[in-house]
Amino acid sequence: MIVARLFSKIYKKGGIVLVDHLGQKLICGNPDLKKPITLKILNKKLYWQLLINPDLSFPEAYMNGDIKIENASLLEFLNLTFENLGRGEINTSGYMIKKILHLWRFFTNYNLPLKSKKNVELHYDLGEDLYDLFLDKDHRQYSCAYWKSSEDTLEEAQQNKINHIIKKLNLRTGQKVLDIGCGWGAMCFSIAKQSECEVTGVTLSKNQYDYCVKKAKELKLDNQCHFELLDYRHLKGKFHRIVSVGMLEHVGRKFYKTFFKKINDLMTDDGISLIHTIGSTDPKGPPQPFIQKYIFPGGLVPSGSDLIGAIEKTGLILSDMESLIHHYDKTLKAWLERFIKNREKAKKMYSERFCRMWEFYLSSCSAAFHYRDLLVYQLQIVKNYSAIPSNRRDYIYN
Repeated sequence: MIVARLFSKIYKKGGIVLVDHLGQKLICGNPDLKKPITLKILNKKLYWQLLINPDLSFPEAYMNGDIKIENASLLEFLNLTFENLGRGEINTSGYMIKKILHLWRFFTNYNLPLKSKKNVELHYDLGEDLYDLFLDKDHRQYSCAYWKSSEDTLEEAQQNKINHIIKKLNLRTGQKVLDIGCGWGAMCFSIAKQSECEVTGVTLSKNQYDYCVKKAKELKLDNQCHFELLDYRHLKGKFHRIVSVGMLEHVGRKFYKTFFKKINDLMTDDGISLIHTIGSTDPKGPPQPFIQKYIFPGGLVPSGSDLIGAIEKTGLILSDMESLIHHYDKTLKAWLERFIKNREKAKKMYSERFCRMWEFYLSSCSAAFHYRDLLVYQLQIVKNYSAIPSNRRDYIYN
């Protein structure tokens, strides 16, 4: 079986037992024969699909129940596979498809305002009940947490992230703060509570906007926090501080310069901006086909060179850049654990196929952050060096 050769080439460390649709067993690599991780292919039509486009056909097969994993969780299987793959491709076909997608992204990753709004609605307006099944209870933060200790709870780690970003913003009383892609408002509310600043949050999600407006009134912060259902390109005014967490991934490579030019236009001369985004170590990486089709349509993870190049072209200064490695891996594991715990609730809300899709999304992203080419960047950006304290990072970490 050709697929067996493919899997055999992958596993240099450990291995699996592959069982075809007829029940024939094939050993790939060096599995633990007492209790081997077993991958069962239940549909004979899968073989060529896995050879031609494994990055999409494998997750779809898992969603459809055409493959079954035994003696391991999906996450454990993907961790083993990604550890062996490293940053390489599964096969020549996968490599070629990646190159084709790299070219195709110029036609598909064109996120004009109307398309951006539609993309956001497809994911973030699925329903608040879904996100409450796995996100932290305190803030409903849907971005990488900051784990100071392995003993931190998800709630503590998300609060750590908020505090870490607020320190980098170096807030002053009376300043105007803008949050681009404010989500459910956690950053806005935290800034308002910790400072006497006026905060504006913008989102393209109607559900998130309605939630933020209601929550601001409940917290009695509606005199400090204001929200708009608006594309960042249509923003006007001046702000002393600008923050954006987990939004740049939805901008699209063609609009990186547009995004940072807008930051330049909106920020005061003595202002500070903090951009928190997923990043890739692959400067020409295309959108991951499964994520693009089912999870984040229009999304694209920027590389460090994408970001630095766009910042420099707009005349802004990158005053600090921090790479958070493994923090998102831990965050995704925490989300996955909570989602599995509440799986039956999700199944009643959606379907078995949706649950399998969501499990693959969280599991594959966790494994990719641990073993592949993903990490998180925090970029502190200014117009003038005088905007930041002279003691460098001491004011952040003390």
